[in-house]
Amino acid sequence: MAVALLDIDGTLVDTNYQHALAWFRAFARHDVVLPIWRIHRHIGMGGDQIVSALTDERTEHELGDAIRAVEGELYSEMIGEVRPMAAARDLIEELSGTGHTVVLASSAKPKEVDHYLGLLDVRELADAWTTAGDVDATKPAPDLIVRSLEKAGADAAEAVMVGDSTWDVEAAKRAGVRALAVMTGGFSREELLEAGAEDVFESVRELLGRLRDTSLAPA
Repeated sequence: MAVALLDIDGTLVDTNYQHALAWFRAFARHDVVLPIWRIHRHIGMGGDQIVSALTDERTEHELGDAIRAVEGELYSEMIGEVRPMAAARDLIEELSGTGHTVVLASSAKPKEVDHYLGLLDVRELADAWTTAGDVDATKPAPDLIVRSLEKAGADAAEAVMVGDSTWDVEAAKRAGVRALAVMTGGFSREELLEAGAEDVFESVRELLGRLRDTSLAPA
């Protein structure tokens, strides 16, 4: 039975646009004004990499930690607006009920992950979860996937990642893990397939409805 590695932000909970706005405001407070659409295209990449990816190494060196700190404060002011994706808990319940080991693979701050676990009401359903404290390098580096596999006691061949961004899919590919993708992160079907996803679904609800046609189908 395949191990299910489920991304949280943008996949199970609807957070990407709050994060994009928080990053925009954090950059602006340091007199770096970026188009929000460019920021959105990088949501899903680890926060330790976003500053240099959107600007340059000098900005990262001089302002990176300060921008990240402000983004965290600004996002925490909006986290109360976050809602679960439709059928997110149902997907976890179905996977768990059919014998899959379920690991919620996130590099979010521990307090954010704790909030999401409560929001989804899945503490008793998920077998394990990760936070920023579990990894040194974030997506698209494979570290988060590798750590999730360690928590599941599984190897890459046994696992399937579900994510919403090209960064999720690329991280899975680097770890040798198959990936399914949902379009809730704002990336197109073509982009997600090109990044290496086996299949792409419009939403978590669609993935759940077609689960038996995927590599997460019950044995």
